[in-house]
Amino acid sequence: MIKMELLANKMRPQKLNDIIGQQHLIGENKVLTNLVKNNKIFSMILYGKPGIGKTSIANALINELNIKSKFLNATTNNKSDFDIAIEEAKMYGEMILVIDEIHRMNKDKQDILLPHIESGLIILIGLTTSNPYHKINPAIRSRCEIFELKELTTKDIIEGLKKASSYLPDIKIEDDTFNYIATLSAGDFRSAINTLEVCYYASNDFKITIEDVKNINNKPVFFHDKNEDGHYDVLSAFQKSIRGSDVNASLHYLARLITAGDLDSIYRRLSVIAYEDIGLANPAMGPKVMAAIEAAELVGLPEARIPLGVVVTELALSPKSNSAYLALDEALNDINKGLSGPIPKHIINGNPNYLYPHNYKNDYIKQEYLPNNLKNKIYYHKKDNKYEANLNKLYDEMRND
Repeated sequence: MIKMELLANKMRPQKLNDIIGQQHLIGENKVLTNLVKNNKIFSMILYGKPGIGKTSIANALINELNIKSKFLNATTNNKSDFDIAIEEAKMYGEMILVIDEIHRMNKDKQDILLPHIESGLIILIGLTTSNPYHKINPAIRSRCEIFELKELTTKDIIEGLKKASSYLPDIKIEDDTFNYIATLSAGDFRSAINTLEVCYYASNDFKITIEDVKNINNKPVFFHDKNEDGHYDVLSAFQKSIRGSDVNASLHYLARLITAGDLDSIYRRLSVIAYEDIGLANPAMGPKVMAAIEAAELVGLPEARIPLGVVVTELALSPKSNSAYLALDEALNDINKGLSGPIPKHIINGNPNYLYPHNYKNDYIKQEYLPNNLKNKIYYHKKDNKYEANLNKLYDEMRND
């Protein structure tokens, strides 16, 4: 059998103008186009969902700028591969190093690259499906410009499919079939091209109809890879729906997460929701969530859906409060700004001036606990819900004593 080059590789863009979509970065007076026009490039991170052009843009930039380049993968290439890339860069004076899955790059590899990115010897183009503000080491991120690639529209993908069809001799295909393949791809251009190519070689006389496409792929691409941003989009929607008390949307996103089979992410997110969003309004939800997680773990799928469905329904319908969460974040913010100060001497261990609250009425005696530079600082801002009302009563009594 003769090995044939895949269509997606055949039509890999050689210039920025060949890129499908991404008009916010490419075109007249747009940032990437202007960089090429001015024959200048800086380290950057390109992030976005699979199949929308990250690698294609990297290739196009390299071709147009005509700079020595090397492609590595943060996961599959080892430390010695990175050492070799640096030595090659020294030989050529500079090098564009494209690193796929850069969010997976470990500390050893980062430490090797950082000084050479800083000096300009290595011009880094990082590719990732994960949000770099969440997933990429700040030391790397601070040395790079970050460009988000937008999802491709159905119109973008149809345009690309029509270009791709010119590489397929004698193809016969109508506009409605292009539209169907584009819709099926759910924004993944690479998936759309692969579907077109398979249909072409599996068709009779290279005529492709919607029925032919359905025979090969009758299920829309459900973008939900637990290692990719699409997964975090679903988790985000899941938490926001519970926070917004929309029980129906909450159950919808739970169903998507269960369909993906990623129970661990469900467990982690439910644990966060119980304390971030429900908090002091219904503190019993923390133990209830843990009980539901234990039950789900015990029975496994498909029965795990039952305790999870119950607890998600209750979370969505529960009163909400983020007062404790916000209070701690405000305290952390003060610490990060250097607002700590010496601990008051009377509460240092063994100090005889410490007043032991249990020796006083209602187990309370007024004394200062915060450092002097934060005296009278208020972090906890009470919220109006049934459970916190009882806490607030005691809180107000103590503050006004």
